[in-house]
Amino acid sequence: MLRIALVIALLAPFAALQAEEAHPLALTPQETYELTQARGDTLLFIDVRDPVEIMFTGFTDVVDLNIPLELADPYDFVEERAVFRMNRNPDFIAQVDAALAAKGLGRDDLIITMCRSGSARGLPSAEFLLESGFTNVKFVDHGFQGDTQSEGEQQGMRTLNGWQNAGLPWSNRANPDKMFRPVR
Repeated sequence: MLRIALVIALLAPFAALQAEEAHPLALTPQETYELTQARGDTLLFIDVRDPVEIMFTGFTDVVDLNIPLELADPYDFVEERAVFRMNRNPDFIAQVDAALAAKGLGRDDLIITMCRSGSARGLPSAEFLLESGFTNVKFVDHGFQGDTQSEGEQQGMRTLNGWQNAGLPWSNRANPDKMFRPVR
């Protein structure tokens, strides 16, 4: 019995290191859903993904709008990464301000951002908004699709955590009234 207690005591600090600490700006998908249901009129929930990405991965009508932080440039292909370059949406801040105003909200009201995984644009968009004078910003941890399986039958598939995997409402079809459309 003493040996077991000793092993547990020695391994406890390592177990704590393994536990994922939530970022202070992070909300779980479930927390986000509950907030939107309880206080939807007092917050702005935006999907910050490129609209083409949404077309292939799905959408939740729970968001107020799709306002991309970055847009893929179809004229700038990055050969070594085999992707189109993503460029910052120059109107992102103005579009967020307009979306807030349309709901009768301001820069001190809660804004929640969501991207595919939470880390590539969810957290950066929240930080960018804070740096730009917004005061109450969060992001959806693990985003819309969540993380990929690292092994097993579903290796490489986004079946861990995230909005979709939490069983929250989503569809393969985007709501055209909420989708970003570039001005020509």
